[in-house]
Amino acid sequence: MGMGLYPVVKRDFRIKKGQSYMLVANHTSMTDIMLMLYLSKNPFVFVGKKELAKIPLFGFFYKRTCILVDRGSAKSRHDVFIRAQKKLNQGISVCIFPEGGVPDDKNILLDEFKDGAFRLAIEHKIPLIPITLHDNKKRFPYDIFSEGGPGKLRVRIHQEIPTGILDLEDKRMLKLQVREIILKELQHPSIP
Repeated sequence: MGMGLYPVVKRDFRIKKGQSYMLVANHTSMTDIMLMLYLSKNPFVFVGKKELAKIPLFGFFYKRTCILVDRGSAKSRHDVFIRAQKKLNQGISVCIFPEGGVPDDKNILLDEFKDGAFRLAIEHKIPLIPITLHDNKKRFPYDIFSEGGPGKLRVRIHQEIPTGILDLEDKRMLKLQVREIILKELQHPSIP
């Protein structure tokens, strides 16, 4: 992947070509997006905060791969939903970091999840794939004053969760289930 960073990927599930998925991962670093692009052969878009588009260089790529959302605006959030739905209808996958941003508090292992990813997955009956990113924060923190450094980026692609039989009222259950899968993996990494 460059810059002395090399992904070590444990795949419980192989992403099938031409299938739409909702990819859901914990959000720790600017490298998350590059790593997600490395992991998936399928075309997909991110849903992300528009503030991040201002970061030099990173913002340049971010704007091109992202549906940008202004979290303070209900209209913007609704528009993003419509645009994400269009992409899903075209067979493109969508990647959402459901924490809604990188937690400011470094002691938070995994922040609470927002609903959007789970609602979209259920509405479109597309399988959801939880993904745990282990080392990105350590290697390439958002806080530019923190110590980063080269090394491995451990990733676990968990088993897909089908959503075909779920209704919108199952959204909270799905959200908690996915958060639990990622949290367990963060607490007890299955990759040395």
